[in-house]
Amino acid sequence: MDHFYQKLFDYVAEILVMPEHDKQLCRQLFKPIFVPKDTVIEKAGTVHQYHIFIVSGFMRNFHTDNDGHEIINDLNEGSRFFTSYYHFMNRQISHENIQAITDCELLRISRNDVDVAANEGITQKDYTVQILNKRLEANKQRAFDMANLSAEERYHKFAKENPNIMQNVPLGFIASYLGITQRHLSRLRRIN
Repeated sequence: MDHFYQKLFDYVAEILVMPEHDKQLCRQLFKPIFVPKDTVIEKAGTVHQYHIFIVSGFMRNFHTDNDGHEIINDLNEGSRFFTSYYHFMNRQISHENIQAITDCELLRISRNDVDVAANEGITQKDYTVQILNKRLEANKQRAFDMANLSAEERYHKFAKENPNIMQNVPLGFIASYLGITQRHLSRLRRIN
């Protein structure tokens, strides 16, 4: 299971150096789990209990609109943290579902243990601010792309930046994330 933690440490190291004390704290607080394909691990209408780090596999964050259509808010590319962060941190009922698209290896930490990490860790607060800024910028860029790029331009940009998702995630999920129909996405793939 040490490779689970090494993936986490490598991810954090892209932003800041984690001292051994904090690594040991992570080993105590983050629990490794295996989640089979298609498992919804956090459901809409509940207070989400865990902050998740994806070691391997692909996940989606989605909600259902008033017409019963699933709208995908987030897909993962590689190892990263994944949750309905605002609702998790504020212990509020979430309207989002977190689902494993493929079999996934995860590390997860409970909400109470996040507080322990913040109080006892040296780097957790700095890291949280930096990772939130990174996610905020990514979300702002996605909103800009949705408003200003054509469906074809969004598809090309996404395919170029996310080749692993293109190979491992169903087209319907990608289409939802891009804000286009699966039929339109199939047509774009055929002509390009």
